[in-house]
Amino acid sequence: MSRVLSLGGSGILPVAAGEVMGEGLRVRVDRPAAFRAVLADGATEYRKPSGRRHGCLVLNCPALHPKPNTPTPDTLSLGQLRTILLADHMGALLRRQGFAVSYCPTLPEDSDIIAFLRALGIDWPTAPANWTNEEREDKIQEALESSPYRERETQGGRRTSEGGGRNAEEGENEGALRVNLKRVFQEEGLLGYDPSLGTCVVHRESVYHLAQLELATADCTVAMATALHVTSCQDEFRQQQIAVLWRASGATHTQRHLVCGPVKTPGSHLTAAQYLQLRRGQMKEASEMKYGDQVEGQTWDDIIRVMTSATVRFELLSTVHTSPVTLDVQREGGVSTKGPRGGVFVMYNCARLHTLFDSYQRGVEKGLYPEIPDCSQLDFTALKEEGEWLLLFNYLIPFSEQLDQSGQALDCEGGGARVNIKTEQICKFLVSLSKDFSSYYNRVHVLGEPLPHLFNQMFCRLHLLGALRELYHCALDTLNLPPIRQL
Repeated sequence: MSRVLSLGGSGILPVAAGEVMGEGLRVRVDRPAAFRAVLADGATEYRKPSGRRHGCLVLNCPALHPKPNTPTPDTLSLGQLRTILLADHMGALLRRQGFAVSYCPTLPEDSDIIAFLRALGIDWPTAPANWTNEEREDKIQEALESSPYRERETQGGRRTSEGGGRNAEEGENEGALRVNLKRVFQEEGLLGYDPSLGTCVVHRESVYHLAQLELATADCTVAMATALHVTSCQDEFRQQQIAVLWRASGATHTQRHLVCGPVKTPGSHLTAAQYLQLRRGQMKEASEMKYGDQVEGQTWDDIIRVMTSATVRFELLSTVHTSPVTLDVQREGGVSTKGPRGGVFVMYNCARLHTLFDSYQRGVEKGLYPEIPDCSQLDFTALKEEGEWLLLFNYLIPFSEQLDQSGQALDCEGGGARVNIKTEQICKFLVSLSKDFSSYYNRVHVLGEPLPHLFNQMFCRLHLLGALRELYHCALDTLNLPPIRQL
């Protein structure tokens, strides 16, 4: 028992007492000491992944590749939008863990799809409209034509093909370039691929897709990168074809597939553009009902844009990625601020923390309150509310584990082509945090009367809530959502 009580170090909470019981060991944490230890530096260490990872990761989004034209917001389905948001979120999470992250494909700048993605806070790589990747496309074409997996003759025993991959539009014409994908994954030992993958006709769009993957891996500082194909379940088979075709061209990078379930809209059929327009209109209407004529100008435009993005992201990312998402897109409905997809609810509670500290700072400027002292000067026995302990123990302390999980899932070997990552956890974490924080904040008056004997408790609470505010910022940053200071 003495050894248990003497344990210390990062991530180990101070123990006040312990006893061996029939059921096992019961330990009582020294809560005041735990508050002081965690909050001493603003809980900075608890907002970082437990360890730095290394490697190059390419997040490939098949929904954005030309088929044959660059997609537009009006041709993008909600299922495809879900994969794009997921790729964006995964990139932010994995970059925070130390990975060098790049995105594929590169899109034409000034295109409608880029403007659409930016409205959602997505910074996707672009190139000038007249840019081409022809040199890499030619190399891919040559590699496939000389691949040992190329089919030299058709099943009918006709003459061998002399190329013709550029004539993809001809489909099954005799001159088309064909590759035996089944031989590739069998002989290369690739696990988890669909056994019905057979001979694939190499279309021009496929060559373009592979050349974009080569471009995305060109700047990798390590020989072996990992390509994570984020695709919808409807497009999974086609993406497996592309992945095996890339292997047939000589690429040796690790490839994994993150597959998303469908997005359902009972009674309606909306494109991604229509869905975003609907949510933006609902957000503007809700803001006007609450704030009236104040809702005008660039500041409110920015607020509505961010809140719309938050709504969309939480609606599409709060569900396990393999499961379907069902959206309520009735135009007379409002934007939900509660429940499992409460992006507005999360942003509102983050804004409450900003409002709290703005109020405190105004009190300091008026001479009502002194500056917040260091944790070492405070008595944390003043934090007696169970809600205060829950905010520390359930959210501040375990957050670094949330950041670790996506990288750990990618490290798992032997799982086949598909990878399952708990992509919904950050959204669920933020909604749960917001519910517990809101319950606490509605119950407790943080900024009390400016009386010296009340300052210690107020400062302890401000240290806790200041760390919580930074936790919100860190979690929202993985969703590329800037915090809003006031709502």
